[in-house]
Amino acid sequence: MVGETRIRVRYAETDKMGVVYHANYLLYFEEARTEFLEKLGFPYAKLEEAGYMSPVLDVHLSYGESLTYGDVAIVRTKVVKVTPVKTTYAYEVYKEGQTPGEDKPCVAGMSEHCLVRASDFRPVSQKKVAPDLYEAYKSACEPTE
Repeated sequence: MVGETRIRVRYAETDKMGVVYHANYLLYFEEARTEFLEKLGFPYAKLEEAGYMSPVLDVHLSYGESLTYGDVAIVRTKVVKVTPVKTTYAYEVYKEGQTPGEDKPCVAGMSEHCLVRASDFRPVSQKKVAPDLYEAYKSACEPTE
């Protein structure tokens, strides 16, 4: 499963050079990941209501073409690895009008997350405490080569 999230670049997200400030892509990833979870049927708010959080363990970004104010970013999101304890997402950011698979993404990246109890921030097995989410992740998973 590949989710697509449209994000219009706001002026405040750009730097003095007029391009999206590099760290703002992490915000785009978060928005896309949240939307991906909603499409899976597991809004992040429900995880929090159940007493769990999903912190970032690792993140990587690779930059290509810059996005600027007014551009529309298309963030393609997918789960590429899932274990009982960790989930890895991959992201590709394109400028509206580019063709995924043909054009090089403006930004590519990944983020790795675990599930923790909100009360003490201890990691838990999502397979045990959120088996429906774990199965949804496994069904949606598209491993990379």
